Amino acid sequence: MLLHKVIASPVGPLKLVASDYGLKAVLWDGDDPRRVPLGVSREAASAPFLVQAEVQLDQYFAGERRSFQLPLDVAGTAFQQAVWRALLDIRYGETRSYEDLARGIGRPNASRAVGAANGRNPLSIIVPCHRVLGKNGALAGFAGGLRAKSYLLDLERRCGDSG
Repeated sequence: MLLHKVIASPVGPLKLVASDYGLKAVLWDGDDPRRVPLGVSREAASAPFLVQAEVQLDQYFAGERRSFQLPLDVAGTAFQQAVWRALLDIRYGETRSYEDLARGIGRPNASRAVGAANGRNPLSIIVPCHRVLGKNGALAGFAGGLRAKSYLLDLERRCGDSG
């Protein structure tokens, strides 16, 4: 059984979803259910994985946390999993291009496929897909919208400079 809770954040409401094994998703308000198909969940505001994720996200938005220590329960293809693991290697306040990620997973000609896998990342913010930019550093697609992506990058630049 999947459990969820909706939390407030500076980038709008976020729906946290967890299984018995860990956090499965951080979804945006109005997120297309086909982007991260999860099935039915029930609200459980005090579920331990959800509370833990909320606390760590609050710390992140306050500029007090640079990485997350949460049990994750992520489903995806082997290729998607490789892309999502590579996202975890992008340090706080840094960015990479889709081409950089493709090279990093040993698939230098797979930039578009990397972009598609990035777009299906179920753990926005936790698995930092917002740190991936298009050619020449341009903001490119983001499930939470470009305003949210810009906010997250600016937050990390500000807090990274001060800490």
